[in-house]
Amino acid sequence: MGFCFSRPRDIPISSSSSSDGDFTNHHYQPIPISSSKESLDIPPPLSMSVPKPPTSSQIGTVLGRPLCEITSIYDIGKELGRGQFGITYLCTEKSTGLKYACKSISKRKLKSGKDIEDVKREILILEHLTGQPNIVEFKGAYEDKQNLHLVMELCSGGELFDRITAKGSYSEREAADICRQIVTVVHVCHFMGVMHRDLKPENFLMVSREENSPLKATDFGLSVFIEDNEVYKDVVGSAYYVAPEVLRRSYGKEIDVWSAGVILYILLSGVPPFWGENEKSIFDAVLQGYVDFDSAPWPSISSSAKDLIKKMLMKDPKRRITASDALNHPWLREDGEASDKPIDSAVLVRMKQFRAMNKLKKLALKVIAENLSEEDIKGLKQMFNNMDTDRSGTITFEELKTGLSRLGSKLSELEIKQLMDAVDVDQNGTLDYTEFITATMQRHRLEKEENLFKAFQFFDKDGSGFITREELKQAMTQYGMGDEATIDEVIDDVDTDKDGRINYEEFVAMMKKGPQDTELKQR
Repeated sequence: MGFCFSRPRDIPISSSSSSDGDFTNHHYQPIPISSSKESLDIPPPLSMSVPKPPTSSQIGTVLGRPLCEITSIYDIGKELGRGQFGITYLCTEKSTGLKYACKSISKRKLKSGKDIEDVKREILILEHLTGQPNIVEFKGAYEDKQNLHLVMELCSGGELFDRITAKGSYSEREAADICRQIVTVVHVCHFMGVMHRDLKPENFLMVSREENSPLKATDFGLSVFIEDNEVYKDVVGSAYYVAPEVLRRSYGKEIDVWSAGVILYILLSGVPPFWGENEKSIFDAVLQGYVDFDSAPWPSISSSAKDLIKKMLMKDPKRRITASDALNHPWLREDGEASDKPIDSAVLVRMKQFRAMNKLKKLALKVIAENLSEEDIKGLKQMFNNMDTDRSGTITFEELKTGLSRLGSKLSELEIKQLMDAVDVDQNGTLDYTEFITATMQRHRLEKEENLFKAFQFFDKDGSGFITREELKQAMTQYGMGDEATIDEVIDDVDTDKDGRINYEEFVAMMKKGPQDTELKQR
């Protein structure tokens, strides 16, 4: 298979990693050569037992390194999660027994030169940042014939919001401790010349299940190295957390502070500051920039916390607080002004709903789309075929963008990306026919009573009138969402009468409710 490299710095990915590729101080000692020919130790001719350099067919097309069978170094274990491009597995290093997380990316999904450059840049950034506070440690990159594998520190403590909601209660001081770690990531990235561009709670994991486990940022797939005087125009990020200047296609590193400010707002209230029924209305709210500090629980939150959020969510990026200054804010400093008084417990309820409902709703909408009548989807099949220009049976981002533009759509790249993400249930980066219908169908048709009932019946396999835990797990596992934590979360949040199952009324309420509909008691 060629040679395996156990450290990412053994062969630099590109010439920009010059310090990583400098072997003179650590790897080789100069060989003293005498002026006398007789004293030279002439090696014998190379024998057949000496390994030959890898041939071009053994060199990976992504990293430009010799191919390496990862199973020769690691035992690959259970699936830990999946995203748009890769699946993350538990892996164990054979030589040490140490456990890591291995993100495996199918090379078939790296369809263009840009895709390859993006993943190479992610590796460079991980190498550059590894060892810094609150950033996941990077172990190495390996490439075989089918996949690219990124091996990194295992963070087994779960996602940020899972840990918070499992506690049952927490205070401003605990929220400040979490936010301090997130802002530390922003500060370290900016100081080291990196813009993250996709800060959101899902990208922060707890290292362990210990009470005081640190947070680690884990996903740098959209990150870039900051260039002097460069104005960035790529529309990237996630709807709730995106800064207004990203939507205006002219931004810099200040966008990371905005995203951290959105996370802090959610930590203190349980819901995002900018909310809408769909991506476009979320973006409209972001551009408007109004932040609600009047509704519960805000009257009981300290003025110092609100002051920091206002400075982090300043619409004008030039006036927005920097990460460095935020770390010195009285509320965020260790032993600062953040109160020990418990935050209203309803905040945790709203936070759990905000996370869980999006997962179940996404799957339910796909089920509804699969059951729409010919009348409901009239014209959409032809529209799908017109967009699927390569006749692959799926629509890529570029095909969707081109197709919508031909229809006179004024959607931005970010809106199109969000549209895809919202309905790409299997997260493979393309839309199949059913997902396309879900994306393009008018919302009111998807929420008709008969359509909601069909979706409920999909989950209620035995027709008992209830969705049991096992039925929910069976349905969600088909789409890579069947992990125990997600199932527990969904049952917990949707099962309002707490009988351990979901009835039809609870299902409909979940489908029609937004994350801000939960009542909060005003103190």
